[in-house]
Amino acid sequence: MTTAPRDTEATPAAPSIAAPPDRRLTEAIAELEQLLGAARVSQGDADRLTYSRDMWPRTLLAVRDGVPAVAPPDLVVWPASTSEVSAVVRIARRHRLPIVPYGAGSGVCGGAMATRGGIIVDLKRMDRVLEVVTADHLVHAECGIIGQLFEEQLNRRGMTLGHFPSSIYCSTLGGWLAARSAGQLSSLYGKIEDMVERIEVVLGDGRVVELSRDQMPDLGALMVGSEGTLGVITRAWMRVRPLRDFRIFRAYRFPRVAAGCEAMRRIMQRELRPAVTRLYDEMDTLMARPSKHDRPDESSLLGGAGALLGGVDADVQRSVVRAALSRAGMLSKVAESLLPRISSGCLMVLGFEGDRALTEVEAALAHAEALAAGGEDLGQGPGLHWWDRRYAVSYKMSPMFAAGALVDTMEIATTWDRLLELYDEVRKALSRDAVVLAHFSHAYAEGCSIYFTFAAAAKDRASSEALYDELWRRGLDATTRVGATISHHHGVGLSKAAFMSREHGEALSVYRQAKHALDPDGVLNPGKMGL
Repeated sequence: MTTAPRDTEATPAAPSIAAPPDRRLTEAIAELEQLLGAARVSQGDADRLTYSRDMWPRTLLAVRDGVPAVAPPDLVVWPASTSEVSAVVRIARRHRLPIVPYGAGSGVCGGAMATRGGIIVDLKRMDRVLEVVTADHLVHAECGIIGQLFEEQLNRRGMTLGHFPSSIYCSTLGGWLAARSAGQLSSLYGKIEDMVERIEVVLGDGRVVELSRDQMPDLGALMVGSEGTLGVITRAWMRVRPLRDFRIFRAYRFPRVAAGCEAMRRIMQRELRPAVTRLYDEMDTLMARPSKHDRPDESSLLGGAGALLGGVDADVQRSVVRAALSRAGMLSKVAESLLPRISSGCLMVLGFEGDRALTEVEAALAHAEALAAGGEDLGQGPGLHWWDRRYAVSYKMSPMFAAGALVDTMEIATTWDRLLELYDEVRKALSRDAVVLAHFSHAYAEGCSIYFTFAAAAKDRASSEALYDELWRRGLDATTRVGATISHHHGVGLSKAAFMSREHGEALSVYRQAKHALDPDGVLNPGKMGL
């Protein structure tokens, strides 16, 4: 279990972000220390600075220049039980202090950032697996548990959740539920909302409720994906599966994105269930391949953004990167014109896992569909390479920021009939001022997600932030024009909040009414989700 944090108030490296004197805050701190003990309540600068952001790339632009958070939390608390979370919420409500639930801080949309000071509630002390019901394939766990540790405990019992986001080492069960996370094998296992049977939630007035998917209406579905704006999810009963011990990977080359998408659609609508379906566009395939002389089954093919983010040497000077990426629009045009001559097509990776006999049959049927759609068989090598490096992408962004670039990813989704239009429109919107890569993954019978990676640079932080905001505005504007969703699995947070009304229209007002009913004083994660 996570130990209580040590007192870091005197840490000299943290810049001073002193909170102004506030009687409400002083009284709240006294009550919280009485509840939790002084060791689990901190106003220290180091803690407040550490918890002032998540991994939203926009904030990394300020971090790079040593600029502290604009609205850091007033304090951080570490409850260890649902009853303590409930008491913390009641104290916060009584003193009108905002609360931000905090898991591992790996979200990329600003969903765990304080916007009006208040209290960060770190849930990682709540990290126990409470019960395993083997006969029912159900596991009851606290929501502060780190994903990889949760999966390892299940594996020791011969089970798996089947949820493998690239952030599995630095994200929590509660964070997955709050953001409607998707793992890399979602085409087989589903997203996190497909795995949860019941949740325990602390509402904005401190009440504790259990919500089950077999209750009508299913209020749990409203909570999952609400990013802490409607309640704090403290426990969950998750549906698990037998641990798989047999896998088959196969890779294919398609001449164009359209042919690869058609193969994916045919495979999914034939009701085959690949665990992995990933199609890389021409640019992503090109940048992922180190040499045209490599055999396809030996090439160093990285997943999605990893190729772009991991291909830059640590010693590259900021000035060189900025000079190149400040002309990213021109680079994109040149690359687009050269693609017909230098493209090696589009790489697709398929992976199946499960019972050996069934897996072999499904893989063979999918193989036939891929060939029928125009795919060239590349063998198993690229798929095995992807599997070995499947979590690397979560750790590749920092070198690019350190070198002076701005980088982000945009995961959107739509139905098959709109997929190519969505790809074309968003790529066109971003490529005017950024280098753009894309891959298609998280495929289902109804449609698919597109995961764009874009990189650019500007002369200073203010210009970089303006360019970053403009790229996101263009990308989400194109997304909503096509009628797609602005988020498949990263959540909304602050980064996409302005486009919630564009996607949901009047339905957002219903969500606001639910917010008012469940959190009447507006203390739960204010400013997120367009609320």
